[in-house]
Amino acid sequence: MDRLQEIFAFAGTNKHIQAIVVILAALIAGKLLDLFLHYGIGRLTRRTKTNLDDRIVASLRKPIFFTFLLAGLGGAFKIELIPDPWALFVFATIKTLIILAWSFFMVHMVGIVFRFMASHPTRFNIIQPDTLPVFEIASKVFIFGGGAYFIMLSWDLDPTGWLASAGIIGIAVGFAAKDTLANLFAGVFILADAPYKVGDYIELDGHRGQVIKIGLRSTRILTRDDIEITIPNSTIANGKIVNESGGPSIKHRLRIPIGVAYGSDVDKVRAVLQEVADTNEYISKSPEPRVRFRSFGDSSLNFEVLCWIEDPAQRGLTQDSLNTSIYKALGRSGIEIPFPKRDVYIRSDGPKQTE
Repeated sequence: MDRLQEIFAFAGTNKHIQAIVVILAALIAGKLLDLFLHYGIGRLTRRTKTNLDDRIVASLRKPIFFTFLLAGLGGAFKIELIPDPWALFVFATIKTLIILAWSFFMVHMVGIVFRFMASHPTRFNIIQPDTLPVFEIASKVFIFGGGAYFIMLSWDLDPTGWLASAGIIGIAVGFAAKDTLANLFAGVFILADAPYKVGDYIELDGHRGQVIKIGLRSTRILTRDDIEITIPNSTIANGKIVNESGGPSIKHRLRIPIGVAYGSDVDKVRAVLQEVADTNEYISKSPEPRVRFRSFGDSSLNFEVLCWIEDPAQRGLTQDSLNTSIYKALGRSGIEIPFPKRDVYIRSDGPKQTE
């Protein structure tokens, strides 16, 4: 018993043994936490429908164990009481390694989250497959920039000068690329606000077409003439957008104006137009098409056919079909479609008399 007490007393006063005990304790604590993440938290995340949380927990195990190991080494060196010139170097190095470990973990985790969001573009509008690299690069710059700031603090360096230089450089770049930055931020806001999506039919500044691509700098639409138009996002952000595919209903309403001659039977005109709209193959049956007597024109009674179509791309085809059918139906019913008439009088004073 006395011998055992001597061994514990020797171990309690020997700094080398104390340092080894600290390192071993840190390794044991790190391993226990690693096992808890793998078998405890990991068992819960494996029950979820997505593997996003599984990948985050799996990537979290290495930096945690590495942090415990470095913390144990730091505690061991503190017990050894190494001289000041070397103490700053050792502890700053340990802090730097810990910061780098967690910086790489944050980059990896953010990349996992961004790629998951890009793979579900309908749920997360702000990140699309085409814009994923931009968000990944921006996150890396932000994370490693923050890591560099804390590393300088670990080495007792003043980061103020570096921050001031970065601010001046940022202002210069901002003035040099203000148009590009305006398009970039407008693209981010368009993706976040989602006034339209790929496949929608929009009308902007007299251009109408289907959105085929939404980028950070510009949006591309394909017109009905199969012409691709590229519009800068800053122009779209400051303009009025008409989204024909938006709204609570996916259907698109058409208005077909028709003028008939004064003296026509209004009820007969309404019945003819209603029948044409009801039998047209391109018009949706719900909501039902309807006919409205709108106004008394200068030379005609003005009616309007209101109907809905399933696809905005069929607007031109439906208008052509309806106009053709209405013209033929009114002709068969003896209903006149008026047209402007002008009476021209030619005044003649006769040939001039010559002396």
